[in-house]
Amino acid sequence: MTEPGVSTERVQGTILVIAIDRPSVRNAVDAATARQLAEAFDELDSDAGLRVGILTGRNGDFCTGMDLAAAARGERPIVPGRGFGGLTERPPRTPLIAAVEGYALAGGFEMVLACDLIVASRTAQFGLPEVRRGLIAGAGGLLRLPDRIPYHAAMRLALTGERMDAATAERYGLLAGLVDPGGAQAAAITLAERIADNAPLAVRNSKRIVAELGRPVAAELYARQEPLLREVYDSADAKEGVVAFTEKRPPQWQGR
Repeated sequence: MTEPGVSTERVQGTILVIAIDRPSVRNAVDAATARQLAEAFDELDSDAGLRVGILTGRNGDFCTGMDLAAAARGERPIVPGRGFGGLTERPPRTPLIAAVEGYALAGGFEMVLACDLIVASRTAQFGLPEVRRGLIAGAGGLLRLPDRIPYHAAMRLALTGERMDAATAERYGLLAGLVDPGGAQAAAITLAERIADNAPLAVRNSKRIVAELGRPVAAELYARQEPLLREVYDSADAKEGVVAFTEKRPPQWQGR
């Protein structure tokens, strides 16, 4: 049976739940899934009746990042002008809450960081393991993370590829809610309802002021990191990391 990729559900007419549903790859994102997500975010912004979006994953995980098997075939889960998963470079204007169960890794964590609020299960795990694959977290993770948690904690995650548990994420102030396993979406809906009760124009513009004003324009930051990303993505190590992952063997790094 074909996996749905992405599903959407309206809650009380004002909340749009957007769910990644690719159980065979723990919700990793391929090119088709990225396009489906972009379409869902367009729906969130274009329907005046929708006040809040919730991004989540089905089957016990949020998202484990890029589908590396698809990447090995030459796919890139990036929507031009929108970024990874149709989200990271240009998030929707409407407030977006991440409801995290299980793994939110690599591009999955970068999508979480692109959301406005995060609610997580106590068993959630966050991380940027790209350096372990010869890659780099180029979908905004390295730009946003030091603004969300302490600098040295962000640097440790970036350089080691280690995972951060939900309790640590809460201690750093990353989470708007920490709940029992299986409860992230329900808690996110409760939070979304509180937002949806408020004046929609005031909410959207409040989000924009908090997210944008006083910070470098996102397009400028992405442009500045592009040469560094390209050096890594075009390297022999990047190719080796992806192939080694798909072949389930340790990578042989060359440093070039």
